[in-house]
Amino acid sequence: MLYVIKCVDKADHLQVRLDNRAAHVEYLKSYGEKLFAAGPTLTEEDEAMNGSVVILDLENKAEAQEFCDNDPYAKAGLFDSVTISKWKKVLPA
Repeated sequence: MLYVIKCVDKADHLQVRLDNRAAHVEYLKSYGEKLFAAGPTLTEEDEAMNGSVVILDLENKAEAQEFCDNDPYAKAGLFDSVTISKWKKVLPA
């Protein structure tokens, strides 16, 4: 099952994101074939990173929550909010 994880950064925490980015990217890579897509969300005005979207192919929501709990960004206190939603890919086929 695909899960979409949407994270919103705390205000004025860009440096926390930058300081932990390498560890976060390595963590994402550790999910190998389970990683469907990942990338930052951007502000409208200056395209600064302000959140994350990660799509993972996992067995259940508990695995998605485990991913979130162990993400270096989360451990560093970057996120203001995190949502986990089941997702069904329809297009492109």
